[in-house]
Amino acid sequence: MGLHQTSGRWRLGLALSLVTVFLWGILPISLIVALQALDVYTVTWFRFCMAFGLLFAYLASRKQLPELQKLREASLGLIVSATVFLGLNYLLFLQGLVLTSATTAEVVIQLAPILLSLGALVIFKERYTLPQWLGLGVLSLGFALYFHEQLKPVVNAPNNYLLGNGLLILGAAVWAIYALAQKQLLQKLPSATIMLIVYGGCGLLFTPLAKPQMLLTLSPLHWGMLLFCGLNTLLAYGAFAEALDHWEASRVSAIIALTPLVTLVAVWAVSLLTPTLIEPENLTLLGIVGALLVVAGSVAIAIGKNKLESA
Repeated sequence: MGLHQTSGRWRLGLALSLVTVFLWGILPISLIVALQALDVYTVTWFRFCMAFGLLFAYLASRKQLPELQKLREASLGLIVSATVFLGLNYLLFLQGLVLTSATTAEVVIQLAPILLSLGALVIFKERYTLPQWLGLGVLSLGFALYFHEQLKPVVNAPNNYLLGNGLLILGAAVWAIYALAQKQLLQKLPSATIMLIVYGGCGLLFTPLAKPQMLLTLSPLHWGMLLFCGLNTLLAYGAFAEALDHWEASRVSAIIALTPLVTLVAVWAVSLLTPTLIEPENLTLLGIVGALLVVAGSVAIAIGKNKLESA
């Protein structure tokens, strides 16, 4: 099987990547609220089942449900890998979020797009120009400065906190594997078909662990947050999958690295409106400099086109 080639519509890939960044950036807030009333297995199960149901209804209405012959042409191993590793990512991220904090979770999970970018260089033979390598260095320095204060507690943290960080690191690694499998599957299947299979498969995997009866006890606030989490799963991963079809994985991952900045702004806005719901982040001058470097590094990677690549 050959390697997947992008469509070359990089502007569309960029736009879809930015949609993904926004949706993933505001997701931790709704997850924190949902986890006040539900366990991680039920939240994960509901998100996958809701995303599957909505996507199935949409594809059915447009008569675009997967054809059996098309599915047979795709690699079963890649389909299973994408399903299992995305399910593991959801579970590990949520469990890490419970054991640490929203800020720490967002910091550590940013290893995922970096690992995706490096994996794309090796597997898909994507190449960085010198400005892109410099951009990666600037981006890494920016994250180091931005999260310097937040990462200090990890050194002397209790065992549960350290365990949570370990789960988040593992979650980042399995997400990168999922994303690489997803990109290769795009050679045989459209992104919507892949996500339908993955959502359905993950929903089945978490069914034995979920507690649907707990949904009957939810307040309107928790219901609203849970429904948003499910809708976020559908839209964010749909945009991400489509972005990979049009743009190089290494560059998609560079844009996704901006997600913590969106989270910071979202936390700040929510803390102003409802101070009792979530605590605000205190951003120092060092953090501001780091944030600017993250933006500069991401832009450098995204627009530093290979000399052989057409505009």
